[in-house]
Amino acid sequence: MVERLRRLIPGLWAGLLLCIAAIAAPAVFAMLGRADDSRAIGQILGRIFVVEAWTSLLLAMLLLAIERGRARKRDGASEGSVLSAEMLLVLGTVFCTVAGYFAIQPLMPAARAGLSVFSFGQLHAVSSVFFGLKFMLLVVLAWRATGPSSVSRRPFS
Repeated sequence: MVERLRRLIPGLWAGLLLCIAAIAAPAVFAMLGRADDSRAIGQILGRIFVVEAWTSLLLAMLLLAIERGRARKRDGASEGSVLSAEMLLVLGTVFCTVAGYFAIQPLMPAARAGLSVFSFGQLHAVSSVFFGLKFMLLVVLAWRATGPSSVSRRPFS
């Protein structure tokens, strides 16, 4: 069961990000594309990204727990930290989520009002880079998860 979750979660998570970037955000802009609706666009997309950020953190914690268990089983370690490439990929997604949503997004309203050192466009570009990087990390994680397992499997009973 845990191995199936490890293989399933990264692909579904990457799919969530792809749906937001390729379907949800463009649909909001298409429906509310007028300049006078920019506040509504920001509110709708802001809500989507709140859900995405918290979902990302939840899935990352679940994958970290799974990967830590796999690394301990593989290495036979019972104490201390066991780091793997998969754990680093998941930690990279956590960094991208925290930096992109929890650090940059709160600066955007002040930047939009012209009260920030950074422009709204600069902050938006940086947060978009973090979002794209998180997607790429998840694609690599999903690719690695579908490879042969290094942890021995139990035969069917």
